[in-house]
Amino acid sequence: MGSVINFEDRAVATLRARVAEVEEANQDLIAFARGHSGAVAQIHAAVLAAIEADGLDHLIHVVTQVWPDLLGVDAVALALHVGETGLRADADGLQFVDRRVIARTVRGVDGVVLRGVERGHPLFGPAASLIRAEALVRLDNPSPLPCGLIALGQRAEQRFETRHGSELLAFLGATLARMVGRWLLP
Repeated sequence: MGSVINFEDRAVATLRARVAEVEEANQDLIAFARGHSGAVAQIHAAVLAAIEADGLDHLIHVVTQVWPDLLGVDAVALALHVGETGLRADADGLQFVDRRVIARTVRGVDGVVLRGVERGHPLFGPAASLIRAEALVRLDNPSPLPCGLIALGQRAEQRFETRHGSELLAFLGATLARMVGRWLLP
């Protein structure tokens, strides 16, 4: 006479473990969606603020003074170069810099770079020593319009999920590049 093997207990335990894994993945997805939705809203608000600028000086003010609050970052710096002129703007104002410094930095950025750092990029100026996470976003325009980049920095260390964040920041950079071009066209 044979014995009966009970598979039910093992099958139920396996199913419970799989359900728990799916629930955890679902919670992660919901958290990501909420965060992504918030990031989209921040980028939209920043773009709308830039669109409302009534000149290049106002646009630079919006980027360096308003965007940090809208985007939830601690520092924003804008660097542009055209011809032999380079300039850098941040919360402390506008400064002329060697255009080669900006051009060299722009060459090292392919679209968007998100990274944790021990010290922020020098374009942050005095705030560079406080920056622990930064996003460098390339700003491209056709010649003779200026090219450059925008640097967004945070004091807190940050882990980046690069694909979606990069797409949003690339959109922000493309919008800013076009706005700068709009104010500098003859």
